[in-house]
Amino acid sequence: MGPRCPRRVQAEGTLASVHSLPAHRFPPLLIALVGVALFSVMDALMKRASIATGVYSALLFRSLFGTALMIPVWWLQGGNWPEQSRLRIHVLRSAVVTGMALLFFFGLVRIPMADGIALSFFAPILALYLAAASLGEKIRRSAVLASLVGFAGVLVIGAGRLGHGDYSADAVQGIAAVLGSALLYAWNLVLQRRQAQLASPAEVALFQNLCVALFLASAAPWLARLPDAAALADIAAAAALAAAALMLLAWAYARAEAQSLVATEYSAFAWAALMGWVWFGEALTLATLAGAAMIVVACWIAARK
Repeated sequence: MGPRCPRRVQAEGTLASVHSLPAHRFPPLLIALVGVALFSVMDALMKRASIATGVYSALLFRSLFGTALMIPVWWLQGGNWPEQSRLRIHVLRSAVVTGMALLFFFGLVRIPMADGIALSFFAPILALYLAAASLGEKIRRSAVLASLVGFAGVLVIGAGRLGHGDYSADAVQGIAAVLGSALLYAWNLVLQRRQAQLASPAEVALFQNLCVALFLASAAPWLARLPDAAALADIAAAAALAAAALMLLAWAYARAEAQSLVATEYSAFAWAALMGWVWFGEALTLATLAGAAMIVVACWIAARK
């Protein structure tokens, strides 16, 4: 599951220039679609690497590779160390992303990719409640309806998976982990727009990789193990895709409202279903399709004014 910076004295000017852009949403929408596609391929590579070497080690080495890739890009674009306010948002979002990624890939190695991605679509609905709690917004009746429809979709996917004879501890743990990751992903969505407005794409990608690597490295003496050559190749490719996707999404979210771009997340389901079938031999069930459709409808209801 990622996701997705000039000096503060320039930040207000950057925001003003973004707000003065013509209201053409197609370029940000297209860029966001490409970013989601890259993240989806990254998910498949990370699932394969996590099966081979463990979720923790795969994420640690991906963050280290990503940091190494982004340092020269950031440096060539000025390499200014962010002010405390920007650094704070980098650290906060990275902490959320660390927990989100650990839970997501823990779940993804235990359930099919299409199921995991479909369950993660519940995040935009949860983001409404987080935004209400953090920004004091009033929760509309449509949001409550969306929550009920979305939760029903989650139940359909879970029942379909467990009703096919997959009622195992791994399947239950996988579903629970992905839903926990969706909660953190919702918080990530709340933070993403603000971060993209304050920081350049290169800074967003660098500091997210760097901070995640530092968070994970604290447990390295006990949990880390060196991946084999094949897993390292998957992790390195995943790091490059994640860095590119982060920069693309940061660019898009700096130029369009989050509600205009959140629908691009649903394109990940098609990629997940395709790669799950090709790479892992995972069958796409009717229950997964029905549950994913219900969650997408729920998000559409929630996004309506």
